[in-house]
Amino acid sequence: MQSDTIHEIQALLELRANGAYGLHRVTQRQHALQAARLAEADGQPDALVAAALLHDIGHLVHDLGENPAAEGVDDRHEELGHAWLTRHFGPEVTEPVRLHVAAKRYLCATEADYFARLSPDSVRSLALQGGPMDAAEVAAFKALPHHAAAVTLRRYDEAAKVPELETPPVAHFMPIVARCLRPAS
Repeated sequence: MQSDTIHEIQALLELRANGAYGLHRVTQRQHALQAARLAEADGQPDALVAAALLHDIGHLVHDLGENPAAEGVDDRHEELGHAWLTRHFGPEVTEPVRLHVAAKRYLCATEADYFARLSPDSVRSLALQGGPMDAAEVAAFKALPHHAAAVTLRRYDEAAKVPELETPPVAHFMPIVARCLRPAS
């Protein structure tokens, strides 16, 4: 039932996202809300706003710890989140989530100044995730149908680390998430 899914997502964000987001002075919830707020403020489609809100849900549906990268572990949260989200959403939401780590690798390979703008946590995790893409990986990434949305999501992800930034509450985004749910079968 769709309302059960919305309640589950809201509970994950309100009850399990209190932990620190890596070494940043924001929580997982604040990070998610900031990313969604940025997407909404830019007038992005509902699917990208939902993807921005849910891009790190892999951290919440699996106990990955607060900062696995500090321990030298690539937690593959994008794959874990994608697997969980595909039960409820179509590719317009799930693919940007799955590809947001690849988008970081892509941007580091294609924009000369992107790496310099990464937070220390993102630099550490980039090394664990394979580093900047090579030319073949860039070409393969650009051929994916949702690569542009993933790049946009990645930019929101990097910008969504501002301590004490006011955002709407989780409940504000639940109607947007609900509109993106696949119809119940």
